Amino acid sequence: MKYRTNSKTGESVSLLGFGAMRLPLNADGSIDEAEAVRMIRYAIDNGVNYVDTAYPYHNGKSEPLVGKALKDGYREKVILATKLPVWAIKKREDRYTLLETQLKRLDVPSVDNYLVHDINEGSYNAVKKFDVMDFMREMKAADKIKNIGFSYHGSTVEFFKELIDLFDWDFVQIQLNYMDAEYQAGVAGMKYAAAKGIPVVIMEPLRGGKLVNVIPDTIRAYWDRASVKRTPAEWALAWVANFPEVLTILSGMSAMEQVEDNLRILSAAEQDGLTAEELAIIEQVADEYNKRIPYGCTACRYCLPCPAKIEIPAVIEIRNEVDMYGSKANMKFAYDNFLDPKPTVCTACKQCEEICPQHLNVSGIMAETAGMFA
Repeated sequence: MKYRTNSKTGESVSLLGFGAMRLPLNADGSIDEAEAVRMIRYAIDNGVNYVDTAYPYHNGKSEPLVGKALKDGYREKVILATKLPVWAIKKREDRYTLLETQLKRLDVPSVDNYLVHDINEGSYNAVKKFDVMDFMREMKAADKIKNIGFSYHGSTVEFFKELIDLFDWDFVQIQLNYMDAEYQAGVAGMKYAAAKGIPVVIMEPLRGGKLVNVIPDTIRAYWDRASVKRTPAEWALAWVANFPEVLTILSGMSAMEQVEDNLRILSAAEQDGLTAEELAIIEQVADEYNKRIPYGCTACRYCLPCPAKIEIPAVIEIRNEVDMYGSKANMKFAYDNFLDPKPTVCTACKQCEEICPQHLNVSGIMAETAGMFA
């Protein structure tokens, strides 16, 4: 396993981190606990020393599972990260209750890395309203948490930079893959944080599996042109690992084969290890994926607020990605877990269509997307 040094703490961190959001499941949808524990411990035995979970993962069952996996001496081998669900804070006392619940679930007295979960332009209001950063500092002083960070899901790199400058963060977590080089924080945000001395943890390097699960023929043709042959997972992970600013890359692994594959790939990946030719091929692949987008939504958000409270750009993104990545199954997790309410509640009032700069048939897209996942 390759390791990179945390510039703030001096810790040696494995390039592969275990993300506990997509654990193996039983037929009834519950976590296959025996297999999940086996996978996490196998990863640790083979050099992984960063394990990441969160309050809502697997409907609150991920943290207890991680706690079980880290028994028998495994806790001492890893940097343990979890996240404060800002959306669940309704009063100031909730900050303490939530952390204590998480520590109880994990069955530990403290965690190493504690993140303000899912900061975006809207949720940051709750961060300010409930003095979340004062709470984080207090918990750090009390040795309940060691390092303070945040995971970013805002819409612009400008807002990300504002957040970076607001607090002396110990680390930050962003979504990054070759399709998201300019999405949310993107490469520019990663480099900005690193220039400020803030270590960067990467999530969604495979875009939730969409870059590897089903490969359209037009995409495979580009990979086949490369002089060095790699699997789609190797290309995606090598692209992220190529950046020296990256501290560790979280992968949500749901099968032992994925653990073994990721261990192999990130035990060989090098920073600045891709050639100009290889980077050009990756850029061509990204361009080809983007050509497959059926609806040209720019996420300008002029359509919001929706009277039915639908997050319209998120629905269109899911609909687009069905065509982009060639598989409805790839998007079912996002549709089931990240859309509330679902587009089924659309009344076709067409208020959004009157102001959409792209003149999209929004109500039709809502109905089409709802039908896909019915």
